Amino acid sequence: MGACLALPCSIASCASCLCGSAPCLLSSCCPSTYNSTMSRLAFSFLLLLGTLVSIIMILPGMEDNLKKIPGFCVEGTTIIGGRVNCNVIVGYKSVYRMCFAMACFFFLFSILMIRVRSSKDPRASIQNGFWFFKFLVLVGITVGAFFIPDGTFTQVWYYFGVVGSFIFIIIQLILLVDFAHSWNLSWLEKAEEGNSKGWYAALLTVTILNYALAFTAMVLFYIYYTKPDDCTEHKVFISLNFLFCIAVSVVSILPKVQEAQPSSGLLQSSLISLYTMYLTWSAMTNNPNKQCNPSLLSLVQPNSPTPTQGPGPTPAPGPAQWWDAQSIVGLLIFIFCTLYASIRSSNNAQVNRLMQTEEGTGLTSDVEATPGEDGVVRAVDNEEDGVTYSYSFFHFSLFLASLYIMMTLTNWYKPNADTEVMQTSAPAMWAKISSSWLGLALFLWTLIAPLVLPDRDFS
Repeated sequence: MGACLALPCSIASCASCLCGSAPCLLSSCCPSTYNSTMSRLAFSFLLLLGTLVSIIMILPGMEDNLKKIPGFCVEGTTIIGGRVNCNVIVGYKSVYRMCFAMACFFFLFSILMIRVRSSKDPRASIQNGFWFFKFLVLVGITVGAFFIPDGTFTQVWYYFGVVGSFIFIIIQLILLVDFAHSWNLSWLEKAEEGNSKGWYAALLTVTILNYALAFTAMVLFYIYYTKPDDCTEHKVFISLNFLFCIAVSVVSILPKVQEAQPSSGLLQSSLISLYTMYLTWSAMTNNPNKQCNPSLLSLVQPNSPTPTQGPGPTPAPGPAQWWDAQSIVGLLIFIFCTLYASIRSSNNAQVNRLMQTEEGTGLTSDVEATPGEDGVVRAVDNEEDGVTYSYSFFHFSLFLASLYIMMTLTNWYKPNADTEVMQTSAPAMWAKISSSWLGLALFLWTLIAPLVLPDRDFS
């Protein structure tokens, strides 16, 4: 993205892109595309940049290294005479403040962009330009966030994070449904064009692989996350989600569903089943009952000590606390979904309605970006007659994504006001497992909607 914005241009040209309302400049490394796509990519880049800063802040050993700087760290308030409280600028507290700043930034834009109908609206120029000033606003909010007193900030913001992350998990599943739909449609079209056996074999292989991984995960969950006389919640979670995945898979290949939606199939169901197993695993890792929630290290090295008590007084900055497997997987899924949401071009009517976008509005190579009078190539303005996506909803999604990143990087642990440590919590477990159920229900709706509402156009 940086390469796409760093152009060999004159000072006036760069000022037009960074400070003006013109569509973002393109370079030879970027394909001809729409300004709507470039704007979404740029905002996503800001989110990913904030995520990278948060990851650096929470790295194990950062606080110890800062304390080695003579006269830099001080206890008490955040900043005193050039010295800072290193407990606030690193660790989970810094992640909470960084993500709070990003959430405020995107929520502000979500409110500002309500009911923008076309690029002729003056607010559209703010959406598609003035990048330097928007970056300064984000930096300013971030700096201000580190002046927030400790108090109850982290405890209150934790519950905002749980609710926002719950909603964002649903958005992630909708994007995965859309991705699987586009994937399936693309390979079917290639199979019709030629070498059908090869493409059908590829579809079958990927589908079987997804189901095999989901089934293997289910078996491992029963082995390591349940006990004969305990862990009733886990047994219910695993069994229900396994049955739900079978149900949506069967529905996706019913003759009536296939007739109404020929592009629906087992590839989408297999990907959703695998994602549901991930959510099930992620929920179980937040169970406060350590007997039912073994650490990954104890599974790999059986001789390593396993905690036998509840949340335990383990300090928050511990290396094994933040970088466990489910957090890394969650981070990778987040990055994929964020970038996909910026360039997506879907013809799935139900998904487009849920995501408030129009058909075929993503990255494309069919447009020609012609040089302007100053010789600079700019993105094509494709929103003069109407916006191709809801500006307000897009920013609200990034607002939720900021909360999701906060919870993912801190393992959904709950801050304890008395002991100043992070601990697993039941609300996080129930938020994740509930989101998996609601996500499956939404996927089921995308399958049966044309049958339930036959008078509505879902083509």
